[in-house]
Amino acid sequence: MDNRRIIVKIPASTANLGPGFDTLGMALSLYAWIDMSIAQDKTQIELFGSGMESIPRDKSNLLYKVAQLVFKEAGLPEQELCIAMYSDIPLTRGLGSSASAIVGALVAANALAGSPLTEQQLFTIATRLEGHPDNVGASLFGGIIVAAWDGERVDHIRLEPPAGLDMLVAIPEFHLATEKARHALPQQYSKQDAVYNISHSSLLVAALASGRIDLIRYAMKDRIHEPYRAALIPGMAEILRDAVNHGAVSTALSGAGPTLLALIEADSSRKDELERFLLDTMDKEGVKANTIWLKPCLSGPELQWLDSPAGEISLMELIKGEVRA
Repeated sequence: MDNRRIIVKIPASTANLGPGFDTLGMALSLYAWIDMSIAQDKTQIELFGSGMESIPRDKSNLLYKVAQLVFKEAGLPEQELCIAMYSDIPLTRGLGSSASAIVGALVAANALAGSPLTEQQLFTIATRLEGHPDNVGASLFGGIIVAAWDGERVDHIRLEPPAGLDMLVAIPEFHLATEKARHALPQQYSKQDAVYNISHSSLLVAALASGRIDLIRYAMKDRIHEPYRAALIPGMAEILRDAVNHGAVSTALSGAGPTLLALIEADSSRKDELERFLLDTMDKEGVKANTIWLKPCLSGPELQWLDSPAGEISLMELIKGEVRA
């Protein structure tokens, strides 16, 4: 085991992109940081950032348990760990907060263990833990990933996001548990809706791969999950329908929500108009929201090794300048 500290920076992600339910994901320029090292005595866990108050700081913590999975898979004994995490990714908002935590813990623990597991092995473990490959794949590989998971094998192809696209996310000030959002979905779909989504998801992948931004507007349409989740997010139906009239290339529910994602051309003169439309539409429904302008993140986790012990320089001191930026 490596006795140094490893700092891992992991991107957030948006999943589905409309019709690509549980198969499409894109990494975003919003980040979490995980600091991990082997403890001299007993496990210590520190968590920083909004919404972290209720997350356990003992060995029931997700980061600790995920790290131990790596050690077990590598044939190593359980390790006492010093773990710290800071996240700019809001929890339970549909921006891949749990996926970034899983990927970050896997990558950090694998690095401490001497990288015995391949990237594909890490992807398989992450997919098994998350239950679907879209968010974890985006955070692990960066860019856009198209993935398939049959419960045992997971495969993916990474696409470079089309140049010239910016993303606006509108994040409502309420939580929406993924489990609740999934319970809103029906158990069966008509053949027409299945064909509709297959065709639109296929067209979307082709449009993204070939840079056909003009086709994204028509391809990012869904009948599998968005119509059923709209009742859980006031203003969502109007935004998905009308945002293109305010400059958006297209819109989608980000993951299971409640965050809404709008794509717009980077040089558009209507960015302020689009942002105001999203905020006003939600405010009209009594929902307060925050907006953030983002870009696709083209890389997966970034690793930095430190020789200083965990107590000597804190994680927040290390990333203070970057977080403020």
